[in-house]
Amino acid sequence: MNNLPPLAERMRPRNLDDYAGQKHLVGKGAVLRKAIESGSLPSMIFWGPPGVGKTTLAYIISQTLFRPFFALSAINSGVKDVREVIEKASLLKDQGQTLPILFIDEIHRFSKSQQDSLLGAVERGIVTLIGATTENPSFEVISALLSRCQVYILQSLDETDLLNLLDKAMKEDEILKTKKIDIKESEALLRLSGGDARKLLNIFELLINAFDSKKITITNEMVLEHVQQNMALYDKAGEQHYDIISAFIKSMRGSDPNGAVYWLARMIVGGEDPLFIARRMLILASEDIGNANPNALLLAQSCFEAVNVIGMPESQLILSQTAIYLATSAKSNSATTAIGAAMELIRQTGDLPVPLHLRNAPTRLMKNIGYGKDYKYAHSFEGNFIDQDFLPDAIRGTKIYDPGNNAKEHETKEKLKKLWGDRYKY
Repeated sequence: MNNLPPLAERMRPRNLDDYAGQKHLVGKGAVLRKAIESGSLPSMIFWGPPGVGKTTLAYIISQTLFRPFFALSAINSGVKDVREVIEKASLLKDQGQTLPILFIDEIHRFSKSQQDSLLGAVERGIVTLIGATTENPSFEVISALLSRCQVYILQSLDETDLLNLLDKAMKEDEILKTKKIDIKESEALLRLSGGDARKLLNIFELLINAFDSKKITITNEMVLEHVQQNMALYDKAGEQHYDIISAFIKSMRGSDPNGAVYWLARMIVGGEDPLFIARRMLILASEDIGNANPNALLLAQSCFEAVNVIGMPESQLILSQTAIYLATSAKSNSATTAIGAAMELIRQTGDLPVPLHLRNAPTRLMKNIGYGKDYKYAHSFEGNFIDQDFLPDAIRGTKIYDPGNNAKEHETKEKLKKLWGDRYKY
């Protein structure tokens, strides 16, 4: 038994009909299935959470189309490895053979230069690229490469998919089918898997291996007792990934540098992508600090750029400094609430016309019908300010921005009251 591959590998599907989930992509008549069946396959990127079958789907596509399959991992492959694969693919093309599929796992971890090295081969059709990523490709994949790929979004497996997977494993796996397994309760199994098929099968195998008996009854209590004590302290690809980044953000929002640095360290030790951490701090700098301390956004942006250039382990110092600064900064969510209020106002009132005096008037006709008429150029007046309306007539006088309760925005509030009088009286 010890010589066998893990259950997740033993249960890896071999064709589209055995593939679990993603019916919106590979179900009968779905868009990706049509492309596979037609043989007209574009380069593509699979974007989705861990354990939903990105690698498996890429391999099934290659097998279905009888195309050579080259696989690289962005974690341990560089430009040299990419070029070697492209050379092999070029040789196949010169020999008139079927062009291969190049699968790159975690393509978001490739640097710009590594991604650039793929462009020529993709453009010339030497390979069909299939990249897999858990991160938004709009942020992680260079625009030149992204524009040449079709992005397909893979979704977490639902309860039915996961339970069907377990049922199939118990009926077909050479080890499990020799046992009498009764899943009396499944809630804990499903919750711990987090929609990740690989994680579900790993947990299930761990449970089965914990008992010598041929007859096993699985309950929630049993799962929690045997699995949680064996789980990693930090799983950057699973549920704790989201729990710990949540604790990190809430610690900074709550002005606790101790908590912020602790959760930061948990992520660093667990191997979290430092750019992911820096990106979340960049968002927090606007969402939770905003104009209470405009320098926070500048520092967070500098942190992101520095981490991108320097890499680990040195970047942990920059991340720590920035986390402490953001945690100890004055806080305000006024920018967040302002844009939310403005968007809600738009949903309620629709596309209100722009007042004539604010409209652009590039032609004589537009000027003749009143575009730009009565607009007052602020710099022509004392203090570079003149009282005039900038909202549509139907919502004139509506207050959208409410300065936060902090020293910096208190100054802003007083300035607005001085300029606008009752219009900005809070």
